[in-house]
Amino acid sequence: MIVLVAKYVVQPGHIDTVLDRLREMKPRVDAEEPGCTFYQVSRSTEQEDLVLLYEHYVDEDALLGHRDTAHFKEIIEGQVVPLLVERQRELYSLAIG
Repeated sequence: MIVLVAKYVVQPGHIDTVLDRLREMKPRVDAEEPGCTFYQVSRSTEQEDLVLLYEHYVDEDALLGHRDTAHFKEIIEGQVVPLLVERQRELYSLAIG
């Protein structure tokens, strides 16, 4: 199992747009990506423009496949990334679960 943790620092004034786009993303991931077993978006309670994505993939192929989907390219790369100040991604293996 591969765990992806991504932090998005959103440009001021664009948090609602980014959250709306991520709301569009979730059902597409759920319906079209059987290799993604968990996809969660959270907003920081301490930093107004910080979003955390927490995702589980069955293997590296599923993670790479996620990045190749039309919805990832359209929504994340095309609509979300241009509204970010910073994007950090970290990969983990599920140790206890």
